[in-house]
Amino acid sequence: MTIIGTWILLASNIHAATAKNPLYHIPPEACKQCHEEIYEQWRTSMHANSSAIKDPIHAMFYQAVVGDPTKEGMKKKGKFPVCLKCHAPIAALEKTTKLDAAPAYTNGIGCTSCHSISGFIGTTKPNGKPRYGIDAHIIDQHFLHGASGNIYTTKRVPENAAWPTPIHHPQPLKGNNAALYQSNDICLGCHDKRSNSNKTSLCTTGEEYAAAQGKVNCQSCHMGIVTVPKLKNGHMVPGEFVSIADHRMGGGHDPRMVARGVALEMNIDVAQTVIATTITLRNRLPHNFPTGAPFRNLFLKVATYDASGKELWKNYHVHPIKDDPKAAFWYVLGDANGRPTFPPKATQVLADTRLKANEMRVLKYNIPRVLNTAIVRAELYYDLLLPPMKAMAKGKIPDNLLLPKLAASAEIRL
Repeated sequence: MTIIGTWILLASNIHAATAKNPLYHIPPEACKQCHEEIYEQWRTSMHANSSAIKDPIHAMFYQAVVGDPTKEGMKKKGKFPVCLKCHAPIAALEKTTKLDAAPAYTNGIGCTSCHSISGFIGTTKPNGKPRYGIDAHIIDQHFLHGASGNIYTTKRVPENAAWPTPIHHPQPLKGNNAALYQSNDICLGCHDKRSNSNKTSLCTTGEEYAAAQGKVNCQSCHMGIVTVPKLKNGHMVPGEFVSIADHRMGGGHDPRMVARGVALEMNIDVAQTVIATTITLRNRLPHNFPTGAPFRNLFLKVATYDASGKELWKNYHVHPIKDDPKAAFWYVLGDANGRPTFPPKATQVLADTRLKANEMRVLKYNIPRVLNTAIVRAELYYDLLLPPMKAMAKGKIPDNLLLPKLAASAEIRL
């Protein structure tokens, strides 16, 4: 029995809300039959792991702010958890907080989460209040949508049929929505902005992009066209390749994307006792770097070494936030008393030292020169969490999520 046939048989056994619209519960494995290369990319993406059951960092915050993601009826201050509107949109559509009740909830953002969107109505209501996630989009209850420009039919068509015969697709699909699917609008419902209950801005990617008057769309970087081996039943087809939009949709969790963000250049002027060092950072992105979740941050390490690689000097002892503030690039949220605090409790923004879109920033150091100094090296690191959060998360989330990623580097040998 095919997977497509299986999902139909399973529909009556999924969570009761499925009866409202089984279209939303078409499993990604059904889509895999024709889109195997895309499926394999999506499977490893953060979209496929966005729910509080799959994403350890999101789960840590969700459990602290909302509660158990496997229980029904969870509320925040008496209201349905707004975070589900982005992190588990099908669950939000069906007003459930029991995320283990159906794969469409557990997956977070599956194929139908995006491909049921038929329009964008904006992230701000007429009264000025925000719309988040699915509330910012028009969700089609009857058709899936895409950008192919083709006409589809659920009816069987002759094998090898050519245009003008419609293309067979097992689920109802409209392909003439390129204006939406090749624009920022398809992304902005979740990636535009987010404030906490105190109306303090937390995530501001869309506003950053607008301020920079960017001309490229999100997909240019995050879903670029890639050519990959053609797959069939999990195996590469020898000599065959396909070109597809990259559904890994890489971001801060992807070292390859992190490494594309900043260009780092270093110059030195060596004197008898001092190495005058100039480091230039240029943000190559149309939004801040880092952007998104307010606890993501960058820090710069500048160090000298002897010929064997032994460290002789470094610009900080514990962390640049404490020891070298100019080398820390972060979004500083504060409480009513002006002290740094966690996002849910923030009432104000104390500072924002992140690199703005297209910004060039210069940092200077006078490094003590000792006799055996042989190497000067600068390294820019990207962290998913701030140091206090790392300390709290230790042992609760995988260690690899606590490790900084190298974003850029430069070195000079004396």
